[in-house]
Amino acid sequence: MGVTTDRAGSVVVDGPAPGARPLPFLLAVDAGNSKTDIALVDTAGTVLATGRGPGFQPQVTGIAAAFDAIAATLAATRTRAAAAGTPLAATAAHVSACLANADLPVEEAAFAAELGERAWGRSVEVRNDTFAVLRAGLPAGAEPRGVAVVCGAGINCVGMTPDGRTARFPALGQISGDWGGGGGLADEALWFAARAEDGRGEPTALARALPEHFGLPTMPALIEALHLDGIPRTRRHELTPVLFAVAADGDPVALALVHRQADEVVAMAAVALDRLGLLSEDVPVVLGGSVLAARHPQLHDRIAERLAARAPRARLTLVTAPPVLGAALLGLDAVAAPPEAHATLRAYYG
Repeated sequence: MGVTTDRAGSVVVDGPAPGARPLPFLLAVDAGNSKTDIALVDTAGTVLATGRGPGFQPQVTGIAAAFDAIAATLAATRTRAAAAGTPLAATAAHVSACLANADLPVEEAAFAAELGERAWGRSVEVRNDTFAVLRAGLPAGAEPRGVAVVCGAGINCVGMTPDGRTARFPALGQISGDWGGGGGLADEALWFAARAEDGRGEPTALARALPEHFGLPTMPALIEALHLDGIPRTRRHELTPVLFAVAADGDPVALALVHRQADEVVAMAAVALDRLGLLSEDVPVVLGGSVLAARHPQLHDRIAERLAARAPRARLTLVTAPPVLGAALLGLDAVAAPPEAHATLRAYYG
């Protein structure tokens, strides 16, 4: 294989060495708001190459530009694979894309159409990225059957069964009935702290803890800093761990917010289980996302207690594997890969 660098210092791959056969592969994409992970996997479950790129935000950049960013990450990943002596086929046998902002069927269809035009693979399947968390969190060797709730920046829930049935929510925020997630919890904490400070609400230690996190003396100072962009909006998520710390100290207001988040998680999981006819069956309920992964006792224990009351046979599990594993497993499902392939893929991701 001829590998050189151009005048700009970029790697240029002239092509596979004589006699080297391009390898067939599956393309797995997990594209979230903040980052995109790619895995190129063969049908035996061997990871041939991986890559990471910027977040997928079609609502901000437009669909074409959002997929252009994925295309750049894919091209760089293929180039590294070729430079390492792993020449790949021109197109993937299948594309399994789990994408943020694919919240409605019409959005999934639009994204699938864009992928189809780009001809990255002979077949394409687009899902909301919560399905990647669900598939990654299901027990090894188990059929794709269960429910996942993701609570990170926002909150979402999906369920699936081996016969192709799914349960899902629009997950568009307040207009679709959602409550919580890291961003929502931070906003709620600010609301209660502001009202405690000026007397409209009950006292809470949040009124002191939230401004202290940013080195400010009072809630009015914090409100002003947030309003005038002295503190970027992107840093509001830092207040969520503060909320949980205050709740752990027994503050009634903070604890009520944490308990409400737990109840929302259970409500979504129970409704999804019921829609799929799984409410009374032995089935995994996968928890994912930064808020749930932190396993705060006041949150996790209440979820376990309330879910046991609604779905006594459900089994809680916390997924820590990267969601791109789930996207790749869905790709293996699509091509009817053997169980050994799934095991090989899971072993790669630990």
